[in-house]
Amino acid sequence: MAPLEPDPPAGAAVPAGGRQPRRAFTAWRGRRPFWGGTLLLLGGVEILLTEQASISVVLQAGAGGIAAYLLPLVMAVCGLLLLLNPGQRLFYSVIGVLVALGTWVTSNLGGFFVGLLLGVIGSSLAFGWLPDQEPRRRRRRRAPHESA
Repeated sequence: MAPLEPDPPAGAAVPAGGRQPRRAFTAWRGRRPFWGGTLLLLGGVEILLTEQASISVVLQAGAGGIAAYLLPLVMAVCGLLLLLNPGQRLFYSVIGVLVALGTWVTSNLGGFFVGLLLGVIGSSLAFGWLPDQEPRRRRRRRAPHESA
């Protein structure tokens, strides 16, 4: 029986056989609608940031201001939930696109169109994501062989 090797000191290089953080992140990202959730989250954050603009830039103010903060917050939460709970992606993406479209009226034209577009595109990507589909690189390599 071989003796156990001590752990490398902090800051030392990880051996080539060890699992690197980038590979772990890539594997985690591949199991969820990463870009859809990220774009929806960024859209919500962008709209929240445009709410902080000066009053001369803001197009709507008043008692309806609570919706101007609530809808982008729901967008951001749906984006996070898409990343953390991909099993419910259809529900979160439908809620995300409806809320993103609702920001057109409540939140400075959807964060001056940028947040609105990020939310709609992100929700669409998440809705169309298929968890059991193999990565694109493998499909490309295999496709020429199947057609012959």
